[in-house]
This record gives sequence, structure tokens and C-alpha cells, in this order.
Amino acid sequence: MPKLATKEREMLLQSARDAVRHAYAPYSGFKVGAAILTQEGKIFTGCNVENASYGLTICAERSAIFSAVASSPGGKLGLRAVVVVNEKEVPCPPCGACRQVIAEFGADTIVLFKSEQGYQELTIADLLPSSFRLNQS
Repeated sequence: MPKLATKEREMLLQSARDAVRHAYAPYSGFKVGAAILTQEGKIFTGCNVENASYGLTICAERSAIFSAVASSPGGKLGLRAVVVVNEKEVPCPPCGACRQVIAEFGADTIVLFKSEQGYQELTIADLLPSSFRLNQS
């Protein structure tokens, strides 16, 4: 399984922690930050943004990924890693929707998150073994 280098891991964790400070979570009080590393070595960050209509809320992981797509030529994005943290330092793996979006941009994407056993590093294929795919001919 691919692993992040120590320097990459620390840089992404710090970027995600910085992003937490921008989170808008007036309803849940649960602030989340994410940092992604593209195949080209660029880092993008995102935070959760809540809405009174909860269905319109966006998670930090998707916020970061969508920013990267918007900055990528032709919308083409390859993910190398996604790191997610929260202000309370409690376990916080990506939700199902975020897992599906991460899988869209690379089955080998490394996902680093706090679990019950501390920070855990898995591939998105480990977290979402049967992701949805459209068969394109």
C-alpha cells in the first residue's frame, strides 16, 4: 500500500488544521478541515460549510476536492492523498458521500484520518471497496 512520506503527512495535517479555522458550523458546532494532495504535488484545502437546510451542507473533503477540480485544466484531477481533521480531535473518517467523491479521482488515493486507534492511513479502495462507477464504452 502506498504511504505518505513523513514530511508530506505533516504538511497535509497542518494544512487541514489551518482549514478548520475557516469552517462554518453554527448548527452542529463540529468544525472540519481537509487538505488534498494532487498527483502533480499541489495542495488544496477545504472546510465544512453548514446550512440551515442540512442537505445543502458540504463536507471539508468535498470542498477541497471541488476547489482542486475548479483549478485543474479541463477539470482533470488525480488525487494522491486526502487528509481530514476536526477541531475536537475526535475520530472522523470521511462520510459515504465523500468516500464516493474521493474514489472518483483515484482508487489508490491515500486517506488519512483520526480513528479510534489514532491516525489511520488507508486507500480509498479500502474504505469504499465497491464504489459506484458508470460503465463507459
